[in-house]
Amino acid sequence: MSAGLRIAALDPATYRRTPWKNGGGVTIDIADAYQPGATPGAWDGMIWRFGRTGARTRAPFSDLTGYDRILAVVVGRGAVLETPDGEIDVREPFRPVRFRGETPISCRLEAGPVEVVNLIGDRKAVRLDMAFLKPGESRMLEAGIHVAYAPTGPIALACDDSRHDVPADHALRIDAADATTMRCDAGLALIASIARVA
Repeated sequence: MSAGLRIAALDPATYRRTPWKNGGGVTIDIADAYQPGATPGAWDGMIWRFGRTGARTRAPFSDLTGYDRILAVVVGRGAVLETPDGEIDVREPFRPVRFRGETPISCRLEAGPVEVVNLIGDRKAVRLDMAFLKPGESRMLEAGIHVAYAPTGPIALACDDSRHDVPADHALRIDAADATTMRCDAGLALIASIARVA
């Protein structure tokens, strides 16, 4: 493994459960970063956050002014995000959508409960990206932090000539000093990417 690449396993037993900012539910924090002195899990001082949560009824989103967000459904289907300017369609799973944290949003469920993943980042500090990889697909990872997550079942990944078998709901945190390539060999892999703003 390259000296500029650090890979650490993330176990669900260590994930943090945190109330939504508006108190309407609970998010499962898989990985995150905070400003020095900030309390991990708090909504103040957050630089970025990647997690998973469920929606069972129509519910408003928290106001996260100053943050960019990427969301994708990983369990269920039929979710629609209603905004003052129209709908954001997330009816189909595994299709990331982007929006600003200050956008007023209410989630409408057309086919029952869903579970989603959220990537949230302070737009002054980081740039965000999210993709799903099927077996045989590869993705170039730029320098930065990446979270490779197994949202629906076990996955097998190859990164910088090393192989990683990741059980369902587990993840890898990848700190890359330089660009590298990630390949999915089995399962459906979610790659959440966080790069510092220059």
